Amino acid sequence: MWGTEPVPFILKCMTGSVCAEVVGTLMCPGVFLPVDMGLVYSEPTCQLAYDGDVHQLFRLLSHDPDNLNVQDARTGDTPIIAACRHGNLRVVKYLLENRADVHLTNKKQRTCLHYVSKRTFSLLDYLMISLLMPILLLGYFLMLQKQRQHMTLMNTVLSSKVNVNAVDYKGNTALHYICQRKTHRLVPLLLNRNADINIKNNDGETPLDIATRLKFNKIIHMLKKTQ
Repeated sequence: MWGTEPVPFILKCMTGSVCAEVVGTLMCPGVFLPVDMGLVYSEPTCQLAYDGDVHQLFRLLSHDPDNLNVQDARTGDTPIIAACRHGNLRVVKYLLENRADVHLTNKKQRTCLHYVSKRTFSLLDYLMISLLMPILLLGYFLMLQKQRQHMTLMNTVLSSKVNVNAVDYKGNTALHYICQRKTHRLVPLLLNRNADINIKNNDGETPLDIATRLKFNKIIHMLKKTQ
């Protein structure tokens, strides 16, 4: 996947081949892009968390603290799940400081950690990175910033008592989704929290099976070192 190694990536930018590689990445079977363009919740607390409005969230929870772990009627999302869906780090930190329940699952049996693990570059991110790449490599630094933010979000959620081995309705753990999306920088964070590499999902695949099938060699090497 492009962008994982600084020097080769910079050379590709200088030769003008990055746009073609962006298109190739978008078509890669191992890369998943979010399909929803924004969620609308029936619960105001969930909507504010999803939108990243910390100030309004503070006002609402100050008025009614019981909304901290309220679940949306349609999705079953809690505010912290909604915030993790959209990668709103400030909201996640605020909710954790107020002891949001990280063990609650939505109607897909997913915790907030599942959604941190499922996050990847959006189509807009890919387009912005490719468009800015010729301009003093601004696109490259934008990509690095996005990756650091994702790692910070993962570390923040893992600092709670979240169940790192929780499975969703597909039988997938957070590590399964990390392997699907080739976000190898997050693998050590989960392994340090004793993520189980031997859990099989409903398709009978472990995280290592997924990484092997998709030929993600860095992740394969990391997982095999724990065996």
